[in-house]
Amino acid sequence: MDKYILTKREKEIFTLLVKNMNTKDIADELGISEKTVRNHISNAMQKLGVKGRAQAVVELLKMKIISI
Repeated sequence: MDKYILTKREKEIFTLLVKNMNTKDIADELGISEKTVRNHISNAMQKLGVKGRAQAVVELLKMKIISI
């Protein structure tokens, strides 16, 4: 289960993604670059072993790491 532990920032970004925010909105909200947002998303997807954002969201919801 350790490999599924996301950083606080990764969780924060996916929480904003499920609120229908896009990469630019999230970057503006958090005061970071869009590239950094995409890196966090990519790192989280790699940890979860999924191929897309939607699949990552489903897994995180199942694991109760994020909620809608």
